[in-house]
Amino acid sequence: MAMPIIERRRIEAEIVGHLYRELAARFGEGPAREAIDAAIRKAAVAHGEKCRAELGHMPDFTDFEAILPAWTAEDALTIEVKEVGPDRFSYDVTRCRYAETYKEMGLAGIGALLSCNRDAAFCEGYNPAMRLERTETIMEGGRRCDFRYRLDKTTD
Repeated sequence: MAMPIIERRRIEAEIVGHLYRELAARFGEGPAREAIDAAIRKAAVAHGEKCRAELGHMPDFTDFEAILPAWTAEDALTIEVKEVGPDRFSYDVTRCRYAETYKEMGLAGIGALLSCNRDAAFCEGYNPAMRLERTETIMEGGRRCDFRYRLDKTTD
């Protein structure tokens, strides 16, 4: 059985937290955040590409819904699905253990870099026509995370 993503993110955060602090001490907080952001986004795109390759076809949101349990395993996210179909997928996260974990680790200040910025980047690799609109996240103090995905029909 694969390691739950919440556990993988905790382990990664232990390492990335040290890297972030060292980069910030040497180069400043801005460049440290930029480096961590870029590296994690690239990892998310690669993860999306891997998932698409394993699927064997260009995924839609029915496929995306099928892999969502990897992120919600072990009660990592509490979600309320609003809409699901081949072209749209909307849900709200009402509890985020990723945010809770980073806060407990003293990494709340970079929690969005560690997790939230992966969401749209994952889609770049999974299906480049997928678009995410989100106005708030629990990680950044919101009461929920409002995920609104759609397929951009103009992308080829």
